[in-house]
Amino acid sequence: MFQIGPYTLASRVVLAPMAGVTDLPFRQLCRRFGAGLVVSEMVTSDTRLWNTRKSRYRLNHDGEAEPRSVQIAGGDALMMADAAKLNVERGAQIIDINMGCPAKKVCKKAAGSALLKDQALVTDILQAVVAAVDVPVTLKIRTGWSPEQRNGLDIARIAEDSGIAALAVHGRTRACRFNGEAEYNTIAQIKAAVDIPVIANGDIDSPQKALQVMQYTGADAVMVGRAAQGRPWLCREIDRFISSGDLIESPGTEEVKSILLEHLNALHAFYGEFMGVKIARKHVGWYLQATDNNAEFRKHFNQLESAELQSDAIENYFQLILEQDNTINKQGSVSKDRPATINKEVIAA
Repeated sequence: MFQIGPYTLASRVVLAPMAGVTDLPFRQLCRRFGAGLVVSEMVTSDTRLWNTRKSRYRLNHDGEAEPRSVQIAGGDALMMADAAKLNVERGAQIIDINMGCPAKKVCKKAAGSALLKDQALVTDILQAVVAAVDVPVTLKIRTGWSPEQRNGLDIARIAEDSGIAALAVHGRTRACRFNGEAEYNTIAQIKAAVDIPVIANGDIDSPQKALQVMQYTGADAVMVGRAAQGRPWLCREIDRFISSGDLIESPGTEEVKSILLEHLNALHAFYGEFMGVKIARKHVGWYLQATDNNAEFRKHFNQLESAELQSDAIENYFQLILEQDNTINKQGSVSKDRPATINKEVIAA
């Protein structure tokens, strides 16, 4: 457990905010699978854009468990403060500030990790947002703008002095984007220098890696991002391992099917059939990354235009996997509850 403001989080696993990924259905699923805190997709601080369809979905927190954390992005202190206040009025209980996104379309607007180049502006934004709301404000950063400008330690001290309640640090600079391996030395230096909770982020893709990073950096928690795409149960596995040292098995074929169908139904309900069907395609692609020879099925699935057809396709796909596994199991080769694999015979299901 660790603390952010008045909130005691039962798990030291945090789901990273990811645009186009951490919508309400996915956040709720990851929360059920062991994430102590889930953070919304990035919301622009320009409230004039909040009437767009994308923003309306991102601002929807109906039925979401507490504490509700909403990430905002922008480069103007007053706009960020106003956006924070309006999000609190809409139900946000934690405001998270994005200074970690490396995307060009964010950085070219002097937002996200581009802000790390301007420490005076960082100070202005953090102080303005903290003063504007009476809920905890957290911050997501990278270790710096570039390997030559690795100023994450300075930013962390500014954050603590400005009243930031917790700090998530991705172990890459903006220039690194998602290339190469994350480095954790800077995160360890930041943790040693500040007294606020520090959350380590970057390449956390297994329970063992999570514990290794926590022990190396001294971080209070870990933040899981891309590795949770199509693997929401990873949060549960990491939480169990770092809290008790127990390694629990990943879901077998039957459970993966059940989780995926639950996710599909939630997407269809949240977005409506037209949008839900389109958004489901990328999530299904992530779930099937662990299966063999799935390209033809994915191509078939991406052509389906109704919620019913999508659900039926997944049912049939996994049923054929189970039948194949049972056949192999009778030959004494593998357990029928192994992680999903598939041979060419069932590609066109």
